[in-house]
Amino acid sequence: MSVLVDRDTTVLVQGLGKTGRFQTDKTIAYGTQVVGAVHPTRAGTTEAFEGETDHSGVSGRDDTYQVDLPVFRFVAQARAATGATASVIYVPAPFAADAIMEAADAGIELIVCITDGIPVTDMVRVKRFLKGRPVRLVGPNCPGVITPRECKIGIMPGYIHVPGGIGVVSRSGTLTYEAVHQLTCSGLGQTTAIGIGGDPVNGTDFVDCLSLFNDDPATEGVLMIGEIGGTAEEEAAAWIEANMTKPVAAFIAGRTAPPGKRMGHAGAIISGGKGTAANKIAALEAVGVAVAATPVDMGSAMLRALGR
Repeated sequence: MSVLVDRDTTVLVQGLGKTGRFQTDKTIAYGTQVVGAVHPTRAGTTEAFEGETDHSGVSGRDDTYQVDLPVFRFVAQARAATGATASVIYVPAPFAADAIMEAADAGIELIVCITDGIPVTDMVRVKRFLKGRPVRLVGPNCPGVITPRECKIGIMPGYIHVPGGIGVVSRSGTLTYEAVHQLTCSGLGQTTAIGIGGDPVNGTDFVDCLSLFNDDPATEGVLMIGEIGGTAEEEAAAWIEANMTKPVAAFIAGRTAPPGKRMGHAGAIISGGKGTAANKIAALEAVGVAVAATPVDMGSAMLRALGR
């Protein structure tokens, strides 16, 4: 089993610029059901994708693929024509908030926003718009979501992911890839890996993902990757203590970051004495989470949490 996406998920692409087209090609090669695209100036045309199949992806496919993707002006039109259940957004930052809200208004159930640099004020407006709607937003500024050999939505390299029993949730893109690779090398595959992004205002958070994995029968344990800034990890620790029935391992990035200096992500900043790595690690260890000391220890921390 999996969470959020599986082999039946159908995907729209919002934004077909250089990055969007490159990543869409990789997504189709993986075997994800990409059924249409939305672009303001290419409506009524088709985008051709062809190449060699990514054999780390969905099995039982031909060695090559050829897809003519229909392009629509509006998300509502695309959803009506294709029945898509998910959308991935590569729209430039100044317009990405509107793209998220358009997808939600069209009834898309899962919106994965890859775009970096969306203004915080725009995301506050998005959060208000999404409140009460039957939609889940992952991101922005995230690598996406993948259920190995079933569905890949985003920019993560598919070949490092293998099916297994560990759920992965992370604020960091590159550390997600490192963690997944370590799990794979340790003989631990993944049910689903979710990059939630490192912006101060985002959609899905640690608690949301922990709850999904806790309810998923196929998930044996969870590896969560946090970083300095905010209180999301402390809130996750409190939720784990009160609700989690499965072992959890973690890594917190930014142990040596100086207060007041942003490290990488917009949300990775220690301010007012809050958001330090030490506080987050202490909160997680206090509720029995196996915390990795360095990035190279994430796989071994997960094995330790599982008692192996």
